[in-house]
Amino acid sequence: MASSDTRQPTARVPFRTVLLSVVGLWTTYALLMTLRSQLLGMDDAGLMELRVASSVIGIIITLGLWVVLRPFDARPLWTKILAALVFALPAALLCMQTNYLVFADMQSRNDERVLQELVQTSGVAEGQADNDRLENINELMQASSLQYVIEITFSRYFMLLAWCALYFALLTAEKARLAERREQQFRNAARTAELKSLRYQVNPHFLFNTLNSLSALVLTNRTQGAERMIQMLSTFYRRSLAEDTTADVPLREEIALQKLYLDIEGVRFPLRLQARYDIPAELEDALIPGMILQPLVENSVKHAVAPSPGQVTITLAAREEYGRLVVSVSDDGQSAPGHEEVRPGFGIGLTNVRERLEARFGDEATVVSGRSAEGFATHLRLPLVHIRETAAA
Repeated sequence: MASSDTRQPTARVPFRTVLLSVVGLWTTYALLMTLRSQLLGMDDAGLMELRVASSVIGIIITLGLWVVLRPFDARPLWTKILAALVFALPAALLCMQTNYLVFADMQSRNDERVLQELVQTSGVAEGQADNDRLENINELMQASSLQYVIEITFSRYFMLLAWCALYFALLTAEKARLAERREQQFRNAARTAELKSLRYQVNPHFLFNTLNSLSALVLTNRTQGAERMIQMLSTFYRRSLAEDTTADVPLREEIALQKLYLDIEGVRFPLRLQARYDIPAELEDALIPGMILQPLVENSVKHAVAPSPGQVTITLAAREEYGRLVVSVSDDGQSAPGHEEVRPGFGIGLTNVRERLEARFGDEATVVSGRSAEGFATHLRLPLVHIRETAAA
């Protein structure tokens, strides 16, 4: 059996970002060197082209350094720093060598000029030179060349280490973004799981009572009623469980599902349960969370119809109010004097509805439940979105 890959993806800095950082580094270097020449009054004729060539080679070498450092992206920070210190040194030596080759002609002219100045200063031009003085001049020239090599090597080494620091900063930012994306995925997964859990919290007493009613129909030889009840029960669970549990559905589908539920309960209470539906045609395609009305309708049956000796009407209604959708579930069941505003046992279903609306709409949806002039009512206020609007989007 294939095992699932639980490894976390490694954060990577996009190549475009790496290229822009490298080009920016060497472009800044070329501009600073040009500015330095201008400020010092140096002859900059022909040097700009050489600096561009040196910078292009530096870009290639730095990209090569990035290729070497890339396998260390997932390693600890101290490992990446050590790798940068080690691999930046040969890259700096390579930069120095290419810089020496690019500026070879200019350096040769500078050496000749320095040599003439040294000869004039030492008196060689007046015939006073001897072997010791010539050796001293050669030593000075060699020291000057060595100084040039050391200065260029260290300056390139510092530049490459500075770029490595920038690269590690970019890598850290990518890791933060990846962690944020993963956290958002986990939040979405948790939210989806919560919505599924809340939607599937259909009171099991409904199924038990329905099966008891079905048994009673069978025992009394009312086979047609039993067959009709079985078909309605099958249709109800097929519709409620087959669809995406986190998706919104048109209001007409939600009302049709609740009508099916009330028809099933109507078999249990043929003389006591009456259902009324007041859904304007223009709101039938308004979207609401699937089965959001189920706990409310179920509690009306349990706390209004079941204990009542007379007929109780359960009303499902919808209206538009200030650009929002208001869906109501009410009944005219009466309670004894001193009855609490919230019916006993109604808290779980109402909490289910509140949590689902909060998970779906945040603060944009509200639930108000309590006694009304006729009996008991619950009003859901949520954003009004038509299915045609989502299709156009």
